[in-house]
Amino acid sequence: MAFNTGLSGLRAASVDLDVTGNNIANASTVGFKSSKVQFGDLYASGFLSAGTNPIGDGVRVQDVKQSFGQGNISFTDNGLDMAISGDGFFILNNGGEIRYSRAGQFGIDKEGFVVNNQNMRVQGYTADDDGNLSGIRGDLQIETGNLAPRRTTNLTTDVNLDSREPVLENQVSVMGEFGGTSFDGVPFNLDGTGTPPVPVTAFPAGSFTVSYNDGTPDRTVTIPAGLSAKDVAAAINDEEGLSASATTELNFPQIDDAYIQEPGFDFNLWIDGSEVFLDLSGVNSVDGLISEINGSPSARNLFASLDDDGELRVVDNSGNTLSYNFSNDNDVGSDGTDTQLGIVRPQADRSVEDVSVSGDPLYADTWADRSLSTTNSFNPIDQRTYNHATSTTIFDSLGNPHELTQFYVKDASPSNGVGQSQWSIYLQVDGELVAGTDQQPYTALFDQDGVLQSVNGDPNGEIVVTDWVPKDANGNPNGADGPPDDPTAVVSPIPEPAVSSAFVVNLGSATQYGAAFGVNDQQQNGYTTGRLSGLDVSDQGVVFARYTNGQSKSLGQVALAAFNNTDGLSPVGDTTWVETFESGQPVIGAPDTGTLGSIKASSVEDSNVDLSAELVNLIIAQRNYQANAKTIETSDAVTQTIINLR
Repeated sequence: MAFNTGLSGLRAASVDLDVTGNNIANASTVGFKSSKVQFGDLYASGFLSAGTNPIGDGVRVQDVKQSFGQGNISFTDNGLDMAISGDGFFILNNGGEIRYSRAGQFGIDKEGFVVNNQNMRVQGYTADDDGNLSGIRGDLQIETGNLAPRRTTNLTTDVNLDSREPVLENQVSVMGEFGGTSFDGVPFNLDGTGTPPVPVTAFPAGSFTVSYNDGTPDRTVTIPAGLSAKDVAAAINDEEGLSASATTELNFPQIDDAYIQEPGFDFNLWIDGSEVFLDLSGVNSVDGLISEINGSPSARNLFASLDDDGELRVVDNSGNTLSYNFSNDNDVGSDGTDTQLGIVRPQADRSVEDVSVSGDPLYADTWADRSLSTTNSFNPIDQRTYNHATSTTIFDSLGNPHELTQFYVKDASPSNGVGQSQWSIYLQVDGELVAGTDQQPYTALFDQDGVLQSVNGDPNGEIVVTDWVPKDANGNPNGADGPPDDPTAVVSPIPEPAVSSAFVVNLGSATQYGAAFGVNDQQQNGYTTGRLSGLDVSDQGVVFARYTNGQSKSLGQVALAAFNNTDGLSPVGDTTWVETFESGQPVIGAPDTGTLGSIKASSVEDSNVDLSAELVNLIIAQRNYQANAKTIETSDAVTQTIINLR
C-alpha cells in the first residue's frame, strides 16, 4: 500500500509542478488567469463502514481551479486595446464558435472587423448610419470610408443684445427717380444710369453742394480733374451724410482657352503702376489664369472670375487704376488703363434734406431729380446701419461651406420704451440677403426683463429660411439642393432626410440685457465630408470614429458577458474560455451596466499571476515530490528486507 500512496503523492506533486510552471510561463500573458491545484485525500471504505482504524490510500487531484481576480491595468499606445475593470468577458466569434476572453489586444483586419491576435471577431451592439446604437449584437466593424456631408437644417443662436444700444433713426436713403428708374432706398452708380459704372481713366472736375436740415452749414464737394476712382470715393466719403465705394472692372472677351493655348501667350496686369506677378508657365485655360491671378501675393484686392457671359473679368474692389496688356504669337493683343467709381450710398449719421448740383454732367446726372430723406435704411456693408452682427458657417447638401451672417438693428420701441423693446433681424448668406429680409426684416420683441417674447409673432423665436440658393464663388448655383417647391409646406424641425436648402434659425434663447453684445453659443447641425482620422473608445465601450471635419460618430458598442459560475468556464487556449453546463448561460449587456465592469481604452489587463508566490509554490511542490519519492524508496527497502528472509 505504501507504494500506491507514494505514487499518488508523486502524481499530485507532478500536477502541482505543472500548474505552477504554467502560471510562471504565463506571468506576462495579457488577460491570463492563474490556476491552483486542489487536493483531496483517499480512504478505502466499504458498504458497511470504513473500519475502526482506517489508513489512507494517498492523495488525488480534485480540481485545477483558476483565479479570476482582477489583474493590473497597463496603458498602451493602441487606441483599440481595451481592459475590463470589474466583472465580465469580451465575446469573440471564432468562425461561428463563441468564446470569452479578458485579453483586450484588438486591431482591425482587412475587412474592417475588430479582431484579436487570432483573428477572432469582437462582438458588440451595432450602430446605424447616423451613429445610433441598436440592441442587435453582431461583429463590430469599422467603416473606413469617408463620412458623407450633412446639410444644415437647424442653427441655434444664443446671443445677448445690448439694451443700452441707441436706436438708429438718423439713417438716410436716396429718394427720387431718373430715367424712369426708381431709386428709393437703393444705392446708385455714379454715372446717372443705374447700370454698371462707365469706364473713366481720369475723372473730370466737378462740384455739388450738400444742404443739411439740422442747421449745419452747406458743404460744397469739389472733385479736381484727373483723380482716380479711389480718390473720388475718398473725397465723397469726407462729407457728412454721404458714402461712396470705388470699383475697377476689366473685361476680356477676347481671351478664351483657345487664345491662351496659342504659342507665345502673354498676359500682364499693373495696379497703380505696380506689376502683378503671374507665372503663366503652367496656364493653358481661362480657369488656370483665374487661379493664377487670385493666388498671386501681389494681386492685393484683385478678384478674377467669369462673368454671366462666361468671359474673363478682373475686379479691383478698392478702385485702383488697373493697366493691362495681353497677346500671343498670332495676335498683337491689346493694352489699356481703366479706373471706375462704383456705388454711392447715403451714410447713417446725417439726415440730408436736399442736394443742389452743379459742375460736370457726370456729377450733375448722378444727383439730378434725387433728394435724401431720413429713413431706417439697412446696408450690410455699412457698419453704421446696424448695431450688432455675428457670423457662422453653414453647409449645403454637397458639404460646401457658406457664411451666414445675422444683423441686429435696434428699433424704436412699439410701446414708447415702456416694458418692451424691438429689434430688426436681417439674414445674409455669402453676401445675399435671405429669408425675405431684402424686402422686410424679421422683428424680435423683448419684455421688460430682457426675455425674448417672439420673432415675427413666433414665441419659439424661429426663422424658417426657404429662399436660399447655394452658390459657388462666382455667384452661380453650385448644384446643391435649392429652395423647396412649396415654401409654405416647410415645418420646424425639418424632418430627415431633408430634400431642400431650407433651414431654421432658432433665436429662442436670445436675451436683451444691459451688457455688451455677446454670442453665448451658436450650434448648427451640418458638416462637410470627412476622412477617418482616429478611433476612441469610451468607458461604456462605445467605439467612436473621429473624422477630419471635426465630427465623430458611434460605430458600435462592445458587449460583455458574465456568468453565474465563472469557475465553471472551460479554458480552451489562446487565453479564451467556452461556456459549459457548470458555468451556466452568459448574461450579456453593455459595459458599466448592472454587474458588468467598465472599459479602459488604450489599456490591457495584465496576468494576475503573483510570481513571488508561484516561486514559493515551486519549492513546496519540489519538496513534496521528493518526500513522496522517499516514501517509495523506504517501502522498497522494507520489501527487500522481507524478500531477503530465509
